[in-house]
Amino acid sequence: MRVVIVGAGEVGSNIAASLADAHDVVVVDSDSDRVEELKYSLDVLAIQGDGASIETLEDAGVGDADLLIASTDHDETNLATCGTSKVLGDAFTIARVKQVGFLRTWERKSSAFGVDFMVCSNLLTAEDIVQIIGLPAAVDAEWFANGLVQMAEFEIGQESPLVGKTVREADQFDLLTFAAILRDGDVELPRGDSTLNSGDRIVVIGPPERVHEFALTASPSAASGDTETVFVVGGGEIGYQTARLLQERGIKPRLIEEDPDRARELAEKLSKTLVLQFDATDTDALERENFGSADTVVAALESDQENLLVSLLAKRLGVKQTIAVVETGEYREVFEAVGVDVAVNPRVVTAEEITRITREEPTEKLTFIEDDRAEVVEVEVGEDNALTGAPIRESIPRLPKGVVVGAIARRSELVSPRGDTVIEAGDHVVLLVDADVSEEVIAAI
Repeated sequence: MRVVIVGAGEVGSNIAASLADAHDVVVVDSDSDRVEELKYSLDVLAIQGDGASIETLEDAGVGDADLLIASTDHDETNLATCGTSKVLGDAFTIARVKQVGFLRTWERKSSAFGVDFMVCSNLLTAEDIVQIIGLPAAVDAEWFANGLVQMAEFEIGQESPLVGKTVREADQFDLLTFAAILRDGDVELPRGDSTLNSGDRIVVIGPPERVHEFALTASPSAASGDTETVFVVGGGEIGYQTARLLQERGIKPRLIEEDPDRARELAEKLSKTLVLQFDATDTDALERENFGSADTVVAALESDQENLLVSLLAKRLGVKQTIAVVETGEYREVFEAVGVDVAVNPRVVTAEEITRITREEPTEKLTFIEDDRAEVVEVEVGEDNALTGAPIRESIPRLPKGVVVGAIARRSELVSPRGDTVIEAGDHVVLLVDADVSEEVIAAI
């Protein structure tokens, strides 16, 4: 497959890296330094130029391309790029946008803007944040199988009662699968006798209620299982979408926005959100609002520095869980190292969604684990593939090494994925897969 990617920032580079081994990839960017870097770091053809220009797209061979991905940081450029590509050929076009308004317009008429598939990074980021809220010790979470299945990644702290236990001893939750242990940068597929250590991160997959119970077991500091008080700091698009989604979950958040006009607008839009107009670093105002007693604080301001400051202030005041939006990917580990519970990067969640769409064998859902070392994917299995028609203990060895069956959804019900379980055609199966064999595994099922 010939793929043209316009925009070689964090999103475009990640997508190019995931496709370069198996496809003919061309990357276009206006930054000459970035183009030179890509020429040496990836097996791609890198071209300098304006991706919305018809001449540049002709040089990139868009007329013969199967897929065009517009992933610059500018919505209008991405839409113009997709529209221009349709003049040159019939490539399937994917546009990354930040503004939800563009997504809503495209949803009304899917051919709008010349875009075949649209990914909205602000909305995806808000969805990621809402999935994590309420799971103590969780650093990542995703929903699968229309909400029947949840994947969550937890960090095992020094005080966790799980430290020193084996997976067999910790596995006390019906339908919950211990899918991976992340230790010292490696992904380990757990056995029953694998021991959990302080500092480990463990990936579990199962029904949301079982994942929630596990979260409370993993984190003894969680006084209760209910998230009652959530502050969202920052009334930009991500903050607004986060508050809106929390409302849909039955949570009534409090949103802090410094700009009076924006605060008034948000108060009109969010009927079940208390909008507070003040500077989020005003400690007197925060004390008046009992900010320190919050279950969760989401820092969604315009800069990484502001989000770090708010998150650390929240921790100092006693907030149980802090989630910060981090626009610069290399800052994620720094944020978590200095005490922020979860750092969410909009570019990473966008790259995950676009990568899912670009798979030749499409998956229902995809998320990356441990900086792309492993993937959690949802697939609907067909009649004739390696997983169906035999117990899991027999079917898994047919696949490359590095696969765990995390959950099975069958006709809106969950089936326990044990060794003697037989997967049937039509089942939705959630798998944890080593990234090195993911393409091969997906092709086999």
